[in-house]
Amino acid sequence: MTFFDSDLVRKEMTDIQDLQEEVYGSVFNFPQMDNESKAEHIELLQELLEKQRILYTRMSLSDDPAAKKMKENIEQSAVMMGMPKDVNMAAVFANMDKMIDVMKQQVDNTSSE
Repeated sequence: MTFFDSDLVRKEMTDIQDLQEEVYGSVFNFPQMDNESKAEHIELLQELLEKQRILYTRMSLSDDPAAKKMKENIEQSAVMMGMPKDVNMAAVFANMDKMIDVMKQQVDNTSSE
């Protein structure tokens, strides 16, 4: 069985795709959303990031050539988006966590005003 034949991996990939569609489908409406909708959107972002982090970790631990290739493709995509060639994906995920925390804080501050 290859990495991508696993029912768990296939389910996680489907979940990631569904979350991406939901998040990206409303990302341009974010500034106009009310605070409750913004908080929900941020929760979806956080869930998406965690699922991506877990899948990336699984690919990193796998010996399957297809998983290694997909991990390599992710790293190459990060470089194409301006990340350093030897990008540390753990640092990328940590930075994304910080950005989400800032977004949450901004929504919380706006809610309490």
